[in-house]
Amino acid sequence: MKQFTGFLFIIILVPLLLGIQQAIAKEWDKTRHLKAQAEESIKLTEPLLTLPISIVDRNGRVFAEEYVEWRDPLPLNKVPVFLIDLFLESEDKGFFEHRGYDVAAIVRAFAVNTAKDDLQQGGSTITQQLVRLRFLTTEKTYERKFKELLYAAELENQSTKDEILEMYLNEMYFGNKVYGIGAAATYYFNRPLDKLSPAEMAFIAAIPNNPSRYDPLKYFDRTKNRQELLLTLIAKSGTITEKEAELWKKETITLNLKEKANEFTMYSSLVLSELEELVGHSERTAEILAKGVRIETALYPQKQKQDETSISSLLAGSGVQAGAVVIENKTREIVSIYGGRDYKKADFNRAYQAVRQPGSAIKPLLVYAPFFESGPYDESTLIDSSNLCIASYCPKNIGGFTYGMTTVKEAFRYSHNTAAVRVFGTVGIDNAFAFLKPFEFNNVNKTDHTYPAALGGFQRGVTPLELASAYTSFIDGTFEKPHAIRRVVDRDGNILYSWEDKAVKVWSPSTVSTIRKLMMDVVLNGTGQGITNTTSYTGAKTGTTDHYKDLWVAGMNDNYTTAVWIGHDKPASIQRLSNQKIHLKAFNELMKD
Repeated sequence: MKQFTGFLFIIILVPLLLGIQQAIAKEWDKTRHLKAQAEESIKLTEPLLTLPISIVDRNGRVFAEEYVEWRDPLPLNKVPVFLIDLFLESEDKGFFEHRGYDVAAIVRAFAVNTAKDDLQQGGSTITQQLVRLRFLTTEKTYERKFKELLYAAELENQSTKDEILEMYLNEMYFGNKVYGIGAAATYYFNRPLDKLSPAEMAFIAAIPNNPSRYDPLKYFDRTKNRQELLLTLIAKSGTITEKEAELWKKETITLNLKEKANEFTMYSSLVLSELEELVGHSERTAEILAKGVRIETALYPQKQKQDETSISSLLAGSGVQAGAVVIENKTREIVSIYGGRDYKKADFNRAYQAVRQPGSAIKPLLVYAPFFESGPYDESTLIDSSNLCIASYCPKNIGGFTYGMTTVKEAFRYSHNTAAVRVFGTVGIDNAFAFLKPFEFNNVNKTDHTYPAALGGFQRGVTPLELASAYTSFIDGTFEKPHAIRRVVDRDGNILYSWEDKAVKVWSPSTVSTIRKLMMDVVLNGTGQGITNTTSYTGAKTGTTDHYKDLWVAGMNDNYTTAVWIGHDKPASIQRLSNQKIHLKAFNELMKD
């Protein structure tokens, strides 16, 4: 009977034992898989963190920043020893002894958590915390905790203790989208870490334990209480004296939050657009920019401010918009732009995004300069300004006036349309357009090769930036594409990108001289009367489209070259403003130094 009972008991146990064996095998396979996964997954490469992009003016002052998370990484040797000791004492006393995890701490945490049936107790080393930040989630499950141990051990195999500590200090979360001890210093106190007092260092060190609970912007007193606990703790360890701890506890903590630099949004919008053109589009580019760059620009901040204020004041109450670009003649750099009235960041920027028909402002580039280049012509050459029709195209002069034979100078001065079309035909449409190629007008193409183009009648048109850039060719006959960006450097000052454009010859010296004289005559005696001559030379060409929908002035003085457009975003007549010469007034403001 006993044998039968024993045999029966064994038979009953077999399925149970098999089940246990399978469970053990399954867990063992899972463990081996996790270990292999850890070995394969943990690579000693920095995570792709998006660091701030700072944009600086010609004086080296930051005027704009682009970032979602505020980060300011520091090498370990730039972190004060006091602060390192504070984190080691409060977070991981045995950091330099363990291999990534502390068995005793885990046992203590497990005992408490089992009793509470949750994962409230700590026990994570600095290495484990770093692993959690870099590779894992923050979910409170035992499976995640087990992965954390394996990953921590593997990270310790691949890194030195100093490397782990540096990564940890730069990746801790300090609330309010601030990551890293260096960033916490500059965000909460607007000073670099090494300029903080020990009391201030201890204050920000109090945050990462629970960034929501110890958010100093919401719960300042809680953060201050924890700071005092940390100072007491480090005093007991002997790192500082009791006297120092008490003294620093009494120090008044005054937050001085860093404000995101956000000045001159019209100009920074152009810079970011130009940045895409400069660096192109690739994963490698995104990776480089994510590491944090400094964009050095040609912005002349005083002039930008002056131009924004003066043009906005001029447009006030008019209901119209404007776009303008100012280029420094000496450097061929963009020093100021105007993107539009009531412009806000990320708005439509009319300086480089508004594509409009240029009217007669295109004549110097497409008609008269090519004319002088194609034969022995000058300002005294006679041309026919009488009415004409080419097939069904019959251009009219401003005001419907009819003229006979006139000089080039007179036709240019009063912007005779009939003369311009005849000159355009003399040069040859395709030949004339060939002279525009160096300027890279993005919206001008083969469909524009028609007679109306002589008067600015393009399918789409040009932007103020494109027109101002092209007019710089009348400085000395050469063209080098103007830019806002001088260069892009990394956090260590190494040059990553810079423009390599070379000047190309476009016009002969005689053509440049003649065009400049003609534009000066426009200012003194023609359609540009009202423009102020503030330097030894000022020359310009005006442009008006059908029914006064667009007003243009493009030209230069000794210092700057500019193009300004005025009109409605949805084209409509602004003849009244044309009669008030609002475009000439805007040009005057932009030409001021």
